[in-house]
Amino acid sequence: MSHAHWSKFEIETEREVKNLIRQISGIQDEQDQNFQLALKFTWSNFRFHRFLDANSHKVQRSVNGIYEKLMVHSDLSKADSWHRLTEEFLDSPLPNTEGTKTDVHHGLLALLLHLSDSPLNSAYSETARLKETEKEDSFDWASYLREGEDLDTGPYPDTPEWSEEEDSQDPLSREDSGIQVDRTPQEDQEQVEKPATVTWTVGEPDARSWLEQQVVTPYWQTHVTHFPKSLHLHSNLLNIWDQHLYNTDPLYVPEEKAFVTETQVIRETLWLLSGVKKLFIFQHQDGKVVVRNDVAVTHLTHSCLQSVLEHIAVYGQAVFRLQSFIDEVTGYKTEPSPPGSSSSKKGSEPPFRTYQAFVWALYKYFSSFKQELTAIERDIIGKDETVTLSGVLDRLCPNLAQIKVLHRVFCTGVAEVPPETPNVVRASHLLNTLYKAIIEYDSVGEASQQAVALLFSLWTETVRPYLEIVDEWIVHGHLFDPAKEFIIQRNKDVPVNHRDFWYATYTLYSISESKESEEKLSDTASGSSTGEQGSRSQLTMVSFLKPVLKQIIMAGKSMQLLKNLDCKETEPTDSTTRDAERKSLYTLFLESVQSRLRCREESPVATVTEQQATKQSLIKMQSIVAQHLQMDDVHDPLLAINFARLYLEQSDFHERFSGGDVVVDRSSESVTCQTFELTLRSCLYPHIRQRYIECCGNLMTTLKKDYRLLEYLQAMRNYFLLEAGDTMYDFYTAIFDKVLEKESWQQLSFLNVQLQEAVGQRHLEDSSRLSIFLETIDPSRKKQPINNLDGLILSYKVPWPVDIVISSECQKIYNQVFLLLLQIKWAKYSLDTLRFKVTTKEPINQQIHRMFLLRVKLMHFVNSLHNYIVTRILHSTGLEFQHQVQEAKDLDQLIKIHYRYLSTIHDRCLLREKVSFVKEAIMKVLNLVLIFSDRWQAGFGAWKIESIDKMESDFKNCHMFLVTILNKAVCRGSFPHLESLALSLMAGFEQC
Repeated sequence: MSHAHWSKFEIETEREVKNLIRQISGIQDEQDQNFQLALKFTWSNFRFHRFLDANSHKVQRSVNGIYEKLMVHSDLSKADSWHRLTEEFLDSPLPNTEGTKTDVHHGLLALLLHLSDSPLNSAYSETARLKETEKEDSFDWASYLREGEDLDTGPYPDTPEWSEEEDSQDPLSREDSGIQVDRTPQEDQEQVEKPATVTWTVGEPDARSWLEQQVVTPYWQTHVTHFPKSLHLHSNLLNIWDQHLYNTDPLYVPEEKAFVTETQVIRETLWLLSGVKKLFIFQHQDGKVVVRNDVAVTHLTHSCLQSVLEHIAVYGQAVFRLQSFIDEVTGYKTEPSPPGSSSSKKGSEPPFRTYQAFVWALYKYFSSFKQELTAIERDIIGKDETVTLSGVLDRLCPNLAQIKVLHRVFCTGVAEVPPETPNVVRASHLLNTLYKAIIEYDSVGEASQQAVALLFSLWTETVRPYLEIVDEWIVHGHLFDPAKEFIIQRNKDVPVNHRDFWYATYTLYSISESKESEEKLSDTASGSSTGEQGSRSQLTMVSFLKPVLKQIIMAGKSMQLLKNLDCKETEPTDSTTRDAERKSLYTLFLESVQSRLRCREESPVATVTEQQATKQSLIKMQSIVAQHLQMDDVHDPLLAINFARLYLEQSDFHERFSGGDVVVDRSSESVTCQTFELTLRSCLYPHIRQRYIECCGNLMTTLKKDYRLLEYLQAMRNYFLLEAGDTMYDFYTAIFDKVLEKESWQQLSFLNVQLQEAVGQRHLEDSSRLSIFLETIDPSRKKQPINNLDGLILSYKVPWPVDIVISSECQKIYNQVFLLLLQIKWAKYSLDTLRFKVTTKEPINQQIHRMFLLRVKLMHFVNSLHNYIVTRILHSTGLEFQHQVQEAKDLDQLIKIHYRYLSTIHDRCLLREKVSFVKEAIMKVLNLVLIFSDRWQAGFGAWKIESIDKMESDFKNCHMFLVTILNKAVCRGSFPHLESLALSLMAGFEQC
């Protein structure tokens, strides 16, 4: 291979390739055939193969992964060396490569990573490296350049050269005491620029010194060109650093800076946190607080000062947003709304009460915070002690942490809410945000006691309108919510005396929130009645009211219903007197919280003793847990301490852990005790539940005594379920007699007259309430004789407010059971009224004997079905219902009990669609009874032996079918109430 035309780079590459082949293959002879093949292969790959560039992100992830693994393995020295050396390599320049952290850097790192073999397990100790020091250029360039020139030194050659570093001394001394008392930069610029005319007399020697101490140089107007400097190293750090940058970076150009003192920085920091907007160091741009880039102090570098000021600006931005929200809600806002603030939908619409209460809580906090800022400024003015910026930040550290918490709550609960969101969603979301924040910080424990205390005070103020709305509703029965911020709202279209009052008067609004990495509010609200469940993503409401929301709704509706009833015991004077003496729900809640906190602070000596005992128990528990961990070869003292602290609250923990078997039962007590939830459970919920018991108890007593609720329920069972047997017997036998006589009975006048006569004889007060109607039925449904009773509807006029319980829907179920009972009664009456004629003809006697047997079988079937319905279903279920009605605590519970009772008898009477095939078989037998009775009445001559055979066959098939179905249901245990009917029918079943 000719190398004559090769470049220097190619020649060096050829040499390195050969060295690579020797090292990898071990072949030293270049003339070897294998060596030449390897050389050609390598050059071919170098020249024609295209390799992908190294992925810098993958390389960086690999480097970071090795560092994390070293940290996990506690190899700290190796991890530190790895991190530092890789960073130095990436930031170092390479030959023939411009810049740092280039693809070449990452390619070399990737090569090293591929060539490495288990870097975690290799032993490594970093060797010290000596950095090459740059040789100073000792060549005298000035003499070299001035060679051959005549220098004019002037008339005074011995005069030293003028240096710009020697500044003229300012007649005023440099003291960081410039606290301006009477005038601040927040005033108008024109007032600042007016020349101040200060005069003093010669006879007052202290006048100039007073002026030097009180007047501040107007650093906010123009840049100070000659700022006093100190020769001390720490006080002149900025100049030293600038000189270093000037010496090391040839392109560095010093920027013009506005020098200020640290006291001036502290003062503007205090003003910024106080809510002042017109400042010099901190400026407002597009609703954000930014730091001037040209501000400098002599004893800090520019980057260090900028870092501190930007940290302060974050809190200043939080104060600015919170103060803007306060001004907007209170009505003192003169500027447009800042971005992200959307507390009012319309300019003319005032903020609702929940936002006003939240703003009042923020205002009280900022009042105390500004008092702390004022105290710091007084300390600066007093000059009794040195005040530094770091000292001020350390002093304000708890307050800044609280501002951060407040700003977080404000952003999540207020600022992120879309502008057109309804007030109910705004208020609910704000209260939910506060509630969740308290739970979140409370779960941390002692580390966030101040945040929990702040949020709890904020929550107690913000929740006041909600509790006042609840109190007004459950005490006076009036839901006063003009801004529509409460989650329950009144439907004014439904009056109180309407029968749908209990179901359609109030609307419960549920907020739809999306559960993502952060919980953010969506701008939708779904309205649903109290009994509905939304089908959206996830419906939530005001979290703290969830445990007692049902009681609030029941108490509010009950109280409103009571206020509209003509109660005999209510007198205006008594209610006014009681209301004046009564404490509000919010007051009771605060008193309960104060008493709960007071109980904890009654015995401080006992608390100290308890803390000492806890510490001793913790030490003992740590040793016990450590022993058990060592059994599993786990030697971690920190883990033992945490386990001991976790289970320390259990009284029997020491006994269980010191025993032979380690058994930990945490079911009896929650490990993470949520103090806030316990506070609500003991201080708020009992007052609501007590009011719920009083309101609902009074309503139930009034309905039972004054409005005869129990009597109306008994009347429904008397007439619809035929419990008044003698009365209803007179009514339905008149209809059955008309049918037997082949006369028309489907006349409203005839039916109502019979009903009034039957009821008026024994229950005169109910005769005016009962009526009967005939519903038009499709003729196709009346194919069978048993269906002739379809369309007969009994109606009972229930007065208000009893019709809330006995609704029209309930009467429909009553009518279905009433129709079934009439059909059974009709079949039974038809068989009971049959009469016989004696004959001496032998064939006819055999026919009569078969008909007698069939009649007895049919009577046994009908009587068994009748006894099952009347005794096992209606009577026993009615006794259970009466007992449950007496135990009902509120009207809603009574409505559910009544509906459950109707649903039970509806199902057990086989009227449910699922068991319709059983009902059809029963109806077929009852229809067979009517046909049998009709033919019996026609006389024996009209009978044929084939018809008797067919009736016996049909009855036998239906009987067998029902016995089989009922036995299977009883064996499964799914319908235990059918056992008596199944046994009775089986006893009458003819074995073939």
